[in-house]
Amino acid sequence: MKILVINGVNLNMLGIREKNLYGSEDYAALVRYIRAHAKKKGYKVKCFQSNGEGAIVTAIQKAYRKYDGIVINAGAYTHTSVAILDALKAVSIPAAEVHLTDIYAREEFRRVSYISLVAKKTICGKGFAGYAEAMDFLAENR
Repeated sequence: MKILVINGVNLNMLGIREKNLYGSEDYAALVRYIRAHAKKKGYKVKCFQSNGEGAIVTAIQKAYRKYDGIVINAGAYTHTSVAILDALKAVSIPAAEVHLTDIYAREEFRRVSYISLVAKKTICGKGFAGYAEAMDFLAENR
């Protein structure tokens, strides 16, 4: 199972931004967690992070015919990006959406997720463990 993990805008600021919501572990710790889980389960995983919407769209497009699944936490683009939604629809790679916090228990504007319109599963509020759950879901539902 080859999985592309995409982290969007501001995820590189983990450990710095809003520690009360996102915790004190940094982005490097998240990547280590993802890689360790993938290794334990026998998945091949690539982690990608960008603050640019276009770069995320390009990463999704380049995944076509190369990956079996996409785990995506688009950050704030979750609530605004039709472009990311359209890219996911175009490549037709099964996707699981992850959010470290429970977006449905936060501000009203965060409760809208364009990505959920195409994602096979949305996982919210489970911190780093949400990524493991998303990878396992994709592997189990190939």
